[in-house]
Amino acid sequence: MLQIKVLGVGCPRCQSLEANIFQAANKLGVPADIQKVTDITEISKLGVMATPGLIINDKIKSVGKIPSVEQIIELIKEEM
Repeated sequence: MLQIKVLGVGCPRCQSLEANIFQAANKLGVPADIQKVTDITEISKLGVMATPGLIINDKIKSVGKIPSVEQIIELIKEEM
């Protein structure tokens, strides 16, 4: 099962990223544990200094931008 973390404090950009992640996982039909990390201290401990951030299987995949659903699908495929 994929481990996906959405890093952000709940801003509209973070919510857009989260929505794109759910769409990408659904399109691929892969089981994923999608977690939201909203604590800024925890986010910085994970090595992300700008939000929104995307981590898949403990690897930072995106920082400070909102990848499209298609881009997230490609990032997920890299980890399958």
